[in-house]
Amino acid sequence: MVAEGTATLRTRKFMTNRLLCRKQMVVDVLHPGQATVSKTQIREKLALMYKTTPDVVFCFGFKTVFGGGKTTGFALLYDTLDFAKKFEPKYRLARNGLLEVKRTGRKQRKERKNRQKKVRGTAKAKVGSGKK
Repeated sequence: MVAEGTATLRTRKFMTNRLLCRKQMVVDVLHPGQATVSKTQIREKLALMYKTTPDVVFCFGFKTVFGGGKTTGFALLYDTLDFAKKFEPKYRLARNGLLEVKRTGRKQRKERKNRQKKVRGTAKAKVGSGKK
């Protein structure tokens, strides 16, 4: 339990997952009279509680109860950054700033999709790869 600026963190349903090299838990954030606590602050507080660095802590799925004051979510603490990169989904890595997602322009994606609709089977990959 960490109390800092009247926001309190409590963890429950703690489990050590040896197959995925992580600790996983449900996180309850008590913040009466305050706005919802940001995930970066929650990451930092969890890192202090479990004596690790914030870059291996992944928080997600936070919901604030009606009326405010309490937020509940899920947290994963990986043993190392390599395990986090191996097991975490790409979108969560991107959220934490560990992966840069490069996307082409919207118009290019739509044109490629429409070109692919005109061919069948494995030819779709050839159409999508490049036609400049």
